[in-house]
Amino acid sequence: MFRNSRTILFSKVKESLASVVPIAAIVFILCFTVVPVPTDLLMTFVFGVAMVIIGMGMFTLGADLSMTPVGEHIGSAVTKSRKLWFIVLISFFVGGIVTISEPDLQVLAEQVPNIPNQVIVFSVAGGVGLFLVVAMLRILFKWKLNYLLIFFYAVVFGLAIFVPKSFLAVAFDSGGVTTGPMTVPFIMALGVGVASIRSDSDAQNDSFGLVALCSVGPILAVMLLGLFFRVEGGNYTPVEIPTVETSRDLWNLFSHEIPEYILEVVKALLPIMVFFALFQIFRLKLKKENIYRISVGFIYTFVGLVLFLCGANVGFMTVGNYIGRELGGLSYSWIVVPLGALIGYFIVTAEPAVHVLNKQVYEMTSGAIPAKALSTSLSIGVAVSVGLSMLRIVADIPIMYFLVPGYFIAIVLTFFVPPIFTAIAFDSGGVASGPMTATFLLPMSIGVCTGVGGDVVTGAFGVVAMVAMTPLITIQILGLMYKIKLRKAEAEVPAGVQVELPIDVIETEIDIFDNTIFELEDGDE
Repeated sequence: MFRNSRTILFSKVKESLASVVPIAAIVFILCFTVVPVPTDLLMTFVFGVAMVIIGMGMFTLGADLSMTPVGEHIGSAVTKSRKLWFIVLISFFVGGIVTISEPDLQVLAEQVPNIPNQVIVFSVAGGVGLFLVVAMLRILFKWKLNYLLIFFYAVVFGLAIFVPKSFLAVAFDSGGVTTGPMTVPFIMALGVGVASIRSDSDAQNDSFGLVALCSVGPILAVMLLGLFFRVEGGNYTPVEIPTVETSRDLWNLFSHEIPEYILEVVKALLPIMVFFALFQIFRLKLKKENIYRISVGFIYTFVGLVLFLCGANVGFMTVGNYIGRELGGLSYSWIVVPLGALIGYFIVTAEPAVHVLNKQVYEMTSGAIPAKALSTSLSIGVAVSVGLSMLRIVADIPIMYFLVPGYFIAIVLTFFVPPIFTAIAFDSGGVASGPMTATFLLPMSIGVCTGVGGDVVTGAFGVVAMVAMTPLITIQILGLMYKIKLRKAEAEVPAGVQVELPIDVIETEIDIFDNTIFELEDGDE
């Protein structure tokens, strides 16, 4: 098993290398051209890149071995009980503990002025737990996802009228940070496990959409906090730029932070491991081989997440803030708009949860939605969102001017695309806004906002929300293209030939961006 794990780990590290290198290359080009940075800061970034690459590879392997199977086993066992109260109780509890373990939520909570961190964390956890219950009931009772999304987002934007403006961006950001590397693998696998007990043709399609609904709960929860806590006048604590004079100082900088992230990840994983252990004793009773495999997966997840978070927070956050501040202070600060779009295009591929989503979508649709088409759609969406975020900061445009029309377009598209694309699109919005967004794009936005002399709370915050919004549109546009090609393929079938082409059984690979046309099997002639 260990030999096989090493082989897979090497493959995962290669994938993460391909994901992170483009971002590093863009940063290096900026450092040697437009924004020269101190050598010690650049070396900090290089060290952070190495940790992120190794950490991401180990984490994705660990998620495959532990988080995904644990979620599937729990989801299947819970629904097989056929007890509604038990399903509701476990769903709420699981949603809460997984959210509390999400590192990105801790990062966001520390940035919100005038509200204690734990108040935000537990409020958001309650919101995720409540909406995970809604998501489970949707799968069991076959509720239409787009109707639920329309209702809940109508509530969100209706409530936004009464929430203080200085709190809106933070509220929408919370919906993105809670669906990160800990939450996504577990929740998506939970949906697969729940859907597995259904025998109808829509069961697999309905397994998607859990992340979409769980992203709404935190927004509502933080908005309600905004109504009861006064946030005006809060001060944002800027990112501290470290001074590194020698190689030993560089090592001390990271080694000093590693114990802190070890403790943070222990707090993140321990509740899930304890819950799984209790569930194993009283309900699952899995074989020793499965327990051993899951245990090894938890070790990979633990080590990988520690390395990833340390590298991203120490190496990426500081250089992102510095570059943003320098770009914002230029006389031609508009350059941050195209640069932001370029960084956004590549940074989404470095999100650990994106790899989990791509793998699960490919497997659940039998290859009908290839990873290349999905990842390209995500990259385009995030590029647009980051470019618009930088434009919003430079031009001082309120965030609701983008969110209201953006979500309106996304909701309208739900009536014209296959349901599975709606579910995947809204899941992708939460998945795309993970640790790399929180530790690089958000500090960069804060730096740009500081450089142009804007209000950090109302200007810089909101980039996570924008990153979570645009994939809803681009992936549903992918769904429209898919639908058009499917109809064209059906029209080319000779008269009298019966061919069924449901989305989850199409074996032909679709490459939307290479303008490939569907090919039917030879036996169809």
